[in-house]
Amino acid sequence: MRRLIIILLVLATMLLLGATVLAQNNTVYVVQRGDNLFRISLRFNTSMSAIAAANNISNINLIFAGQRLVIPGTSGGQQPAPAPPPQNPPPQAPPAEATTYTVVRGDTLGSIARRFGTTIQAIASANGIANPNLIFPGQVLTISGSTVPAPAPGPAPAPPPSSGGGFELGGQVASFSFPDQMRGAGMTWAKSQVIYNQGDPPSIAQGAIDAARLRNFKILLSIKGNPAQIAANPAQYYQDFANFLGGVAQLGPDAIEVWNEQNIEREWPVGLINGAQYTQMLSAAFQAIKAVNPNVLVISGAPAPTGFFGGTCQPNGCDDNVYLQQMAQAGAAQFADCIGIHYNEGILPPSARTGDPRGNSTHYTRYFGTMMDVYSGAFPGKQLCFTELGYLTGEGLGPLPPAFAWASNVTVQNQAEWLAQAVTLARNSGRVRLLIVWNVDFTNFGADPQAGYAIIRPDNTCRACITLGAAMGVS
Repeated sequence: MRRLIIILLVLATMLLLGATVLAQNNTVYVVQRGDNLFRISLRFNTSMSAIAAANNISNINLIFAGQRLVIPGTSGGQQPAPAPPPQNPPPQAPPAEATTYTVVRGDTLGSIARRFGTTIQAIASANGIANPNLIFPGQVLTISGSTVPAPAPGPAPAPPPSSGGGFELGGQVASFSFPDQMRGAGMTWAKSQVIYNQGDPPSIAQGAIDAARLRNFKILLSIKGNPAQIAANPAQYYQDFANFLGGVAQLGPDAIEVWNEQNIEREWPVGLINGAQYTQMLSAAFQAIKAVNPNVLVISGAPAPTGFFGGTCQPNGCDDNVYLQQMAQAGAAQFADCIGIHYNEGILPPSARTGDPRGNSTHYTRYFGTMMDVYSGAFPGKQLCFTELGYLTGEGLGPLPPAFAWASNVTVQNQAEWLAQAVTLARNSGRVRLLIVWNVDFTNFGADPQAGYAIIRPDNTCRACITLGAAMGVS
C-alpha cells in the first residue's frame, strides 16, 4: 500500500511538472497600438479563438494597447520585437510549386501578386488571410503555383520621420490619383467622407477603407447623416447612427469623425442645434465604436468656424465657441479621443494674430493661432485634430465667386507657404494630434470653390507638396 502511494505521488509530481512546462511554453505578447487579434494570430501561427480562450477574452474585437496576452503553444518568454526586414531584399525566384515571401514596408497583396504572377485571392487562400488589406512587415507568405520569376522589388516609399509628439499629416481626397505626391508631402493619412441614411449597411464605408489600405495610407472617415431623419426622432436616430458606426469600426478604419459642422442648419435640424444635443449622439457613438474596436481614434465632429450668430446660439445655428462650451459642459471630453477643428478662412500667414483687413478683424476665426486657443481652452488637456485646414486661392482657376472674394489676393505660393507654416506650428505646439489638409484633389469650382483649396492645381503641379514635405522632414 505504501509503495502504491509513493508511485501515485511520483506520477502526480510528473503531471504537475508537465503542466508547468506547458505553461512556460507560452509566449507573452504586449499588444501594440493598431494590433488586432487577427494580426496577432497570424504572427504567431495560431488562431484567434485559441488566444481568446487562453486569455479569457469574451469579445475578440476588444483588446487594447499595453494588454499582455498569453500566446498558447509558442516558445516561452517575452516576445522580442520582430527583426526588421532587409531594406533591399534580393530578388526571389519562386519554383513552380510554391515559395515564401517576407512582407516589407510598402507592400500590398496586389503588388506581391503581380510580382509573383499570381492573384490576390490565391495568396489570401494559401495563407488563411480573411482580409486581404491586412498584411504587415515581417509576415511570411506562402506563394503557391507561381511560375513567374520575381523581379527585383523597387524601393518602398520612405515613411515620414516621427515627430516625437505623435503628430501626423494627411489630406482629404476626392480620389486616390496622387498617392506619390501625398507621400512626398509627408502625408500618411487620407480622409474620406461617408454619408449615412437610416437603413444603410456599414459596408458603404468599405470602398474608402480599401482604397486607402491598398496605397498604405491610414484612413479617417468623416461620417455624417441626414438632419431631417434626426428631427423625426432624435433619440432613435442617435442609437441607429451609433450602431452604424460600430459596424463601420469593425471594418478597421484608423479614425472616425462623428459628424461634420453640426453647429449650422445645413448639417443639423433647426431648433436642435445645441452642443448638449450633439454630445448625446457622440456619447452613444463613442461607446459603440470602442466596444468593437478600441483602436479606432474617435474625433468629435468639427464645428463650422463662424461668428455669424454674434456670440450666441440660435435656432438655426451657433457660433462655434459657444457650441464648444455646451459640448464641454455636457461631458463631451470623455467621449472623444481628439477634438475636431476646422480652419479655412485665412488670408494671412498662420503666425499672424492681428492685421486681418476684413471687418471684425479681431474675431478668433480669422487667425490660425486664436482658433487653436479657443478650442484648447474649451477642452484643456485634450489634443486637437484638424479634420480640415486649407487656404483658398483662385490662381489658375479664374475669379472666385462673390461669397469667397475675400481670398482674391491669395496666391498658390501663399497657399504652399502657409500650409507648411501651419503644419510646423501645429506640430511644435504639442496640442495637435492630426492635421488633414483641405484638400488634395477636388475639382469643383462653382459657387463652392473646392478646387481653390486643392493643393493639386489644374496643371497637376503641387507646390504645397514640396513645402509640406520640407516641413515634415521628407527628403
